[in-house]
Amino acid sequence: MFRGLVLAALLAVTGSAAAADGAKLYRHHCAACHGLHGEGGVGVPLALPDFLSTADDDFLRKTLRNGRPGRIMPAFRNLADAEIDALVAHLRSFAQPDAPAPRPVSKAPVKGDAAKGRQLFATHCAACHGANGEGGHGTGVTFSRPRDLPIMPPALNNPGFLAAASDTMIKATLMRGREGTPMISYLDQGLSEQDIDDIVAFVRSFEASTPAQRAPLDEPMILEAESAYSLEETVENVKRAAVGRNFRLIREQTLEHGFFSEGEENAKQVIVYFCNFNFINQALSLDPRVGLFLPCRVTVVEQAGVVKVLSINPKHLGALYNNRELDAACEQMTDLYKEILEEATL
Repeated sequence: MFRGLVLAALLAVTGSAAAADGAKLYRHHCAACHGLHGEGGVGVPLALPDFLSTADDDFLRKTLRNGRPGRIMPAFRNLADAEIDALVAHLRSFAQPDAPAPRPVSKAPVKGDAAKGRQLFATHCAACHGANGEGGHGTGVTFSRPRDLPIMPPALNNPGFLAAASDTMIKATLMRGREGTPMISYLDQGLSEQDIDDIVAFVRSFEASTPAQRAPLDEPMILEAESAYSLEETVENVKRAAVGRNFRLIREQTLEHGFFSEGEENAKQVIVYFCNFNFINQALSLDPRVGLFLPCRVTVVEQAGVVKVLSINPKHLGALYNNRELDAACEQMTDLYKEILEEATL
């Protein structure tokens, strides 16, 4: 009997620890985008009853593992299976006990006509999800509150989505809609169940033409140039080059500013901060996490009599944030950085 009590206690502790781990993992990996309680933000709201009733555990696991290539949702391939399971269990805890019963959906394999589905998709779905299922633009985050819509339409031609979502889940979403989002019930809009099967078949046909995977960047993480000028002259050159490209100077400070008392900082390591507010607003609208790297900055250092100018390579941001929409902005920024470094050191 004593052993049984000990075993029961251990199981209770293990279960509560697993639940706590799931909540901790969610706060660490998910809450910044999806909201602390799954209410949504940059990412889709996860606490919606219609979502939780149609997304099975397999969908959630595959989504966490594979993410959405080229979109903001990363792939958590570094997490252990037990951690993924703990996250899924925590997501299930968002379910409301008094939520209305979902409309039943047939579990039979979906058989539809993709050609007819294409026409129906163009009429009913393309305005939000894009003509080719590429999804809505941006992140759903705006610079004013409240937002009109709590979710940006997801990309349906995304390989991560197509690998995770079953035909039954896609059909259930089309039939029921998702209350609290722009996604409506197409049964209520007058489509037949066969019409919906046809749309599912068309969405599934995206698997034959999903966007190409992002090729690894064959570029350094740090842009670097050696200057023939003194450190002071190079700093002034950087300022002029930045202003000449429509950036506003923010400040100049030593790299060690704030870490050492005034006068003890290394004067041979200087950061120049600058900003183009129009460009920043455009970048933030694509992904607010870009704010971590703002304002723009260039570092000038002198070591053993050699002056170097350095900056991050913005091209790596799109890949780091798994957001293909950032690529063009990051490429433009990389070109500007290279121009500034070249002009400052010529």
